[in-house]
Amino acid sequence: MSADLPGTSGLPDPGAPPDTPGLLVSLVLRVSAEHADALSDALLEAGALSVSVEDAAAGTEAERPVFGEPGASAPLWDENLVRVLLAQAEDAPALVALAREVCELEADPAWSLETVPDTDWVRQTQSQFDPIMIDPRMWIVPSWHEPADTGAINIRLDPGLAFGTGSHPTTQLCLRWLIENVQAHSRVMDYGCGSGILAIAASRLGAARVTGIDIDPAAIEAAADNAERNAVQVTWGTAENAPAGPFDIVVANILANPLRLLAPALAGLLEPGGRIALAGILATQRDELMAVYADHFTMHAFAEQDGWVCLEGTRT
Repeated sequence: MSADLPGTSGLPDPGAPPDTPGLLVSLVLRVSAEHADALSDALLEAGALSVSVEDAAAGTEAERPVFGEPGASAPLWDENLVRVLLAQAEDAPALVALAREVCELEADPAWSLETVPDTDWVRQTQSQFDPIMIDPRMWIVPSWHEPADTGAINIRLDPGLAFGTGSHPTTQLCLRWLIENVQAHSRVMDYGCGSGILAIAASRLGAARVTGIDIDPAAIEAAADNAERNAVQVTWGTAENAPAGPFDIVVANILANPLRLLAPALAGLLEPGGRIALAGILATQRDELMAVYADHFTMHAFAEQDGWVCLEGTRT
């Protein structure tokens, strides 16, 4: 274990934050990839308020991104910082001892304590979300901001429980694709709608009819609320009760694993000559997904951003 995190196996360091009522502290443990998941579970069971795992090399040349999705194990970094939120500093030694036991170490892992400052979390969270320009014709604008360009399409959307606030590359790729492909007569299906951002965008772009479906009831509820805020008409539902179509456009910003399985179903939603956009796909997965959809579509890569790719196809 690296020694760049100070710590002891007894009481908290003399330099550790005081146990001030109402002041939270963060215990930071350095562990290898093989122990991070089991340790996180054990810490939560032992009473930690929250646990997160970060790259110990973050901010250095050795920092590297990792990606995972449902159905596949998400890799961790070789060395990880497990950050544990505690109500009081006195809880730290017991959790350090627990880490030593769970990781089967001969000595305590390197650790430190940090003060979590008293913060207006609502204001701080809001400060992280500024308006996002997708294209000069379209912006995503949180409710606490004024539109940067009142002449553009401004979609009002706040971060929430459902995926898709406009900040992720996959969402931006799909939005740019919709801007180029939605027409006044378009019947559009947003498959796996999340926050509803793609369905809302299609409606604002002038689509004749828009449907959004998701397997998560919370996503459907959030999407309906967002549609009402943006004064658009969208039909929402689940995969079981979704309209059968046909549609002129299907956009699916999900992940590679479910997209592999959904190819026949998505093809069945489209008219011959209908258009599809697929996202949630890593650039390294592009060729495989294009091959899967080649039985139903003439496929192309639309665009790539930050290691993610959006694929487009025409129904054969």
